[in-house]
Amino acid sequence: MNPSQQRMHYKLIRSTSFFLTEPEEGKSFAVGHIAFAYLSGKGSARLLKTGLNIPLIATLAVIPDVDILFHGLIEHRGPTHSIITALIIFAPFFALYRRAAFPYFVALVQHSLVGDYLAGGRIQLFWPITTQYFGFTMEITSLTNVAIEWTMFLASIALLFRTKDVALFFQPHLSSLILAIPTFTVLLPPILSFPLDVPVLLIPPHVAYAIMFLAAILLALSQVFRPRRDGNSDVTFKNEQESAS
Repeated sequence: MNPSQQRMHYKLIRSTSFFLTEPEEGKSFAVGHIAFAYLSGKGSARLLKTGLNIPLIATLAVIPDVDILFHGLIEHRGPTHSIITALIIFAPFFALYRRAAFPYFVALVQHSLVGDYLAGGRIQLFWPITTQYFGFTMEITSLTNVAIEWTMFLASIALLFRTKDVALFFQPHLSSLILAIPTFTVLLPPILSFPLDVPVLLIPPHVAYAIMFLAAILLALSQVFRPRRDGNSDVTFKNEQESAS
C-alpha cells in the first residue's frame, strides 16, 4: 500500500469511527431490544388472544442488562441472560396467569436469544447448567447491526400505529411509571455521555423512544398529582389488557 492509499485508508477509518463509535466492552444498545420485545410480544399476545402491557414489555426487554450495574460481581451476559434463569423467574407467573404470562416471557428472553445472540455473542444461555458461551460475533457497532436496529425500530413504530396501540400508550396509566427504568438506564445515558456511548446513526431512534417514554411517564404523573375531588383520587387506570385486539 503506497503512502496515498494509506492516507485514504486512515481517513476512511476515521470517518467510519465517527458514525460507529466504539462503546465500552460489554455494552449493548436498547433500541433493538425494546423494538423486538414489542414486535414479538404483540405477535404472541395475538396468537394466544391475551392482553399486552406495553410499558412492562419495554421494561422486561432491557432487564437482563441489570448485570451491568453489578460489574465485577456478576459477569455480563452471564446469569441474567440465561433462559434457565428466566424460566425459574417466570414459573410462578405461568402458574398464576398461564398463557397471559407468555408474551412477557418472550419479551424477556428475546433479549438474549435474538439481540445479544446476534450481536456480540458470548452469552451463557444455559447457566447454571453450563457456562459455555453461545452466539455470533457480529460487532454491535457494525453497519449491519445498526441497520437491524433501525429496521426493528421502524417496524415497531409502524405496528404501534397499525394496531392503534399508540393511542393506548399515550393514555395516562399508572403502569407507565415503570418506563422510568429503560428511560433513565439505557436510553438517555448513552446519548448524553461524552464521548458518545452509542453510534451517531442510532441517536435518532434512542431519542424517539426516550421522548415517547418520557411523555408517557409525565402523563401518568399528571394523574397521580391531580387534585382530589369529593375525597376520591381522580387517578384513572385503564385496563391495558383491552389492547389485545
